[in-house]
Amino acid sequence: MKYFIRTYGCQMNVRDSEAVGALLDAAGHERVQEEGDAELVIVNSCTVRDMAERKAIGKCGNLIAVKEGRGKASEGGKVQLVGLMGCAVKRMGAEVFKALPGLDFAVGPRRFGLIPRLVARCRAGETHLLELPDDDEVPSGLDAHAGPSGGQTGFACYQSYVTVLLGCDNRCSYCIVPDVRGHEYSRPAREVVAEVGALAARGVREVCLLGQSVLRYGMRNKAWTEADAPSPGGYAEAFPRLLEALNGVPGLARIRFTSAHPKGCTDELVRAYRAFPKACRHLHLPVQSGSDRVLAEMGRHYTRAEYLAAVAKLRALDPEFAVTTDVIVGYPGETEADFEATRALMEEAGFDNAFVFKYSPRPGTRAAALPDDVPTAEKERRDQVLLADQQRRGLARNRRLVGTVREVLVEGPSLRNPARWSGRDSGNRIVVFDPVRPVAVGDLVDVRIDDAHPQILLGSLAGRKILHSPASAKMLH
Repeated sequence: MKYFIRTYGCQMNVRDSEAVGALLDAAGHERVQEEGDAELVIVNSCTVRDMAERKAIGKCGNLIAVKEGRGKASEGGKVQLVGLMGCAVKRMGAEVFKALPGLDFAVGPRRFGLIPRLVARCRAGETHLLELPDDDEVPSGLDAHAGPSGGQTGFACYQSYVTVLLGCDNRCSYCIVPDVRGHEYSRPAREVVAEVGALAARGVREVCLLGQSVLRYGMRNKAWTEADAPSPGGYAEAFPRLLEALNGVPGLARIRFTSAHPKGCTDELVRAYRAFPKACRHLHLPVQSGSDRVLAEMGRHYTRAEYLAAVAKLRALDPEFAVTTDVIVGYPGETEADFEATRALMEEAGFDNAFVFKYSPRPGTRAAALPDDVPTAEKERRDQVLLADQQRRGLARNRRLVGTVREVLVEGPSLRNPARWSGRDSGNRIVVFDPVRPVAVGDLVDVRIDDAHPQILLGSLAGRKILHSPASAKMLH
């Protein structure tokens, strides 16, 4: 069947969608780039925020209407089967078929490896197939990756997500993730190293290691065994030891990872950053609030002082080390003083970018039992204030880089001006530049920064350094 996967939510969902695509490819199905050309459409859902879940359910409803001859052909005029996967399925359970009676199958997290089999059963006439994972289930298909054509679900062929940690045990008061993604499970380190090695061998230059709280890798179950070779650098913590192993993978240029809990920003992690040049100088470190009172209510298990100390450790490595964050406004009981404490922390931390979210209660969480007492209009005001602050702060941080030379991994032509190229530096900053000489997707190039905006840097090729990817080297020479 011709298939299309529509993905909502975080990088974990993007990675799961890519794995499903690879499994469907292996089963003989054909990936298409447009939803309207697909016979099978799978919607990968997010339930972290109410709006994200509603979008996924709404999309399924529209597709089912088309399948049944009631909707717009533009929603998927050839669709024969509609499936829903991801976090919303685990939250809703069998109720999903009451909300979406025409849904063919529904698969929770950790069971996406079963999707090709479910598609076959649906084609044989079965329907309303439901697969819900156990909280400790180890999924199949974690190492399945799409081919060089990439697909609609994620990175290009020179970049790849790699899942290293499943689930979450943090139990923050507002977060539904532990209920829908299950308990933490760290993949064996030797599996991760082998997967990254195979990706690098086929031309991947950059990997992004994924985990809901990735720095907890190896804490709930052992990632390294006594059969593994000891750490040459004497690392005792599992994640820095993994960085050490991946830094030695031939052909790999960069290692990113997300998302991180501030408690994981240990001295060993900082030592690993210092020792391993492939580890990108960027960390997404969600703070959520700058108020100690609110942080305690959220169950975040750190204070503002401890958070700022973690940022200071990273910036001591490199003043231009990029730190990005998540912030929630309007948490139950958040006062104006609490909000101003968040503003002050964000200013002191000097974030390179920040993602601000208006609090919405999620079923079953501790916070959902609290009065949602910050008015919607006030949540919106606080949201806009923090975003305006960050625009100013992001511009100031980026202007510091004017006149410097940044190593950029080329991602492709700029969306706004295809005559220019776009990529990212080690700090995950978007850099748009004039090519001057032939470059190609996947190349590593030096770019002199000539101008700065809050979200992007502008520049031109500098010097003679161009490290061509294996694929582009063949094309250009």
